[in-house]
This record gives sequence, C-alpha cells and structure tokens, in this order.
Amino acid sequence: MTEDTKPEFAEVTSERSFNRRGFLRNGLTVVGAMTACVGALSPLRELDGDDIPSVEKFLQRHYKEMNGDEMASALDRIRREVKKRWDIDPIVRDVRAKDGVEFVYALNLSRCIGCRKCVHACVEENNQSRSPELQYIRVLEMPRGTTDIEKGNHHYDRPTVPDDDHFYMPIQCHQCADAPCVKVCPVEATWTESDGITVIDYDWCIGCRYCEAACPYWARRFNYTKPEIPAADINPEMSYLSNRPREKGVMEKCTFCLHRTREGKMPACLEVCPTGARKFGNVLDPDSEVSQILKNKRVFVLKEEVGTLPRFFYYFDERYPRSEGTAEATGEAK
Repeated sequence: MTEDTKPEFAEVTSERSFNRRGFLRNGLTVVGAMTACVGALSPLRELDGDDIPSVEKFLQRHYKEMNGDEMASALDRIRREVKKRWDIDPIVRDVRAKDGVEFVYALNLSRCIGCRKCVHACVEENNQSRSPELQYIRVLEMPRGTTDIEKGNHHYDRPTVPDDDHFYMPIQCHQCADAPCVKVCPVEATWTESDGITVIDYDWCIGCRYCEAACPYWARRFNYTKPEIPAADINPEMSYLSNRPREKGVMEKCTFCLHRTREGKMPACLEVCPTGARKFGNVLDPDSEVSQILKNKRVFVLKEEVGTLPRFFYYFDERYPRSEGTAEATGEAK
C-alpha cells in the first residue's frame, strides 16, 4: 500500500472495534461525558502495571497522531514510570528520522568470529530484560559450504571461537522495505519510517504476535513475563521508539539503535565488534562505506525468495583472514 493510498491513522483506528483504546473510547462515548469518566478513574493513573495500564497511557493516541504537546506528555509519563520503578532520572526523547537518509547494514561473514559480544552490547544498550534475558541478535554457527540457516546452531557453547569447520552468521531485524510484520499488524502498532527503520509503538501494541509469526528472520521478541532489569544496568539515555523500558505482553525488536544512529553515532553492536565485521551507514550517500560495499562486494540477503527486500546485507571477503587467533565465546544463547 503506498503512502498516497494509505488511509489516515485516525480513520483506521476508529474503525477497529478490537483495538483496546478504541474499545475504551467507544464505550465512553456510549456512556457520555468522557471527561467526567476520566476524572472518576483518576486514582488509576499511577497504577501502571502489566494488567492495569494507566488511564493516561490507555487514552494516548497513535504515535503518528500525537502533536507536540501530547508527545511531551507521553515522554513525561515515561520518565515518571522509570523514576518510580528504578529510582533514576532518565533522559527520554523522541528522536525523529532525518531527510535524505536510508540506513543499511552490511556484515562481513569472513570476519565474524562468533564471540557474541554484539548480542550483549545490544542487550545493555536497549534496556532488554535480563531475567529472562531477551536478545535481539542471534548468532548462528554455520557449517562451511551452506547459508541455509535451518542448518545453523544457535546454542553453540564452545569455550573459544571460531571453529575451523564453521563460520558465524549474526541475524537480527533486517528492516525490510516490504516488511511482512507491518502488513499483518491489526492495529498499526508497527511501521517502517522514512529512513528504513521498522519501529514499534509499545504503548499501542496489543501483543497478538502476528508480526512474530510473519517475520521470516525470527527477529521479533515477545515479553511473556515482566522484563527484569537491575537498576544499575539501566541505560538512562532513552527514546520513545527504541530503548525505553517495555512491559509484559508487547513485542520488541532491533531498531538499528535509532536513538544513536539518527544522531550520527553507530549501533552498539557495531562499536563492540572486535574484528570490524559490521558496517553501517546511509546508502543514499554514494561515498558512504556501505554504499561502496554494495557496489563492489558480492553481497547477498537471507531468504531472498520471500521478497521482503531487507536492508541487511551479508558478504564474504576471502582475501581477509577471519581471525588472528581465537576469542573467548561469551554468553550462551538463551
């Protein structure tokens, strides 16, 4: 569906009777006097939890519908929630996409040594649950001679890597141009932004998991239990559409660390990579490193036959030795 033919969010959401916010709005309309009803329910405003969202959160409009004052109110609510739960003062912002930017990722499989440092840097940066630990990146130990990920081992536990009989393939959200996860969401809680990043509004997600089932890369994660993060591990630099803390019952995923990358920084997974296997940048800039890789390397995408048009590319560089030695494998996949 093109932007020209796509209906306005206000029209779409008002027609969905199973949207939890739409349900409340319709119910209050029938009863009448919405402001009086909200006033009567005001004691519930601070009872944010897995089962009873605050009235403020429940009545919040879709991200694309909110004006500046409404977004400021939402960010203030998030600050209060974080302060109440962890007793820290976070910096919560709404970091928007910039014009003339389309992000892509390129990963050199010749250099990846399977150390999983990217996995844990991602967890730390994006305030993912530690118990159970939710990981956006899976690293597969692949038999040499195939890129069939069905043959990969996600749970390898070698004390040192790499292993001479295998290569290593990290997989995360591919930020598809034709994303099936976006198509199946019944409440438009997930969409692709102008810079190519597919995002989720955690306050709008109803937890149906249709997007998880639709993703061919197994890149979405669902919070079956309330995420647990020690206060000392909280990253206080937060953004509405990326790494702010999530609740039980919603989906989450890699966002290319948009709170960093939209401000000129690199994703956390790239910065921690010890071999330089990860490359990231603006493909619309012909002089960027990723543009040069796509022009000059033999790149490929996973599951090209499904037609998702991912913005995540892989390539091999046979002239470059994979490793000067070995690295300690950290963190068994969960």
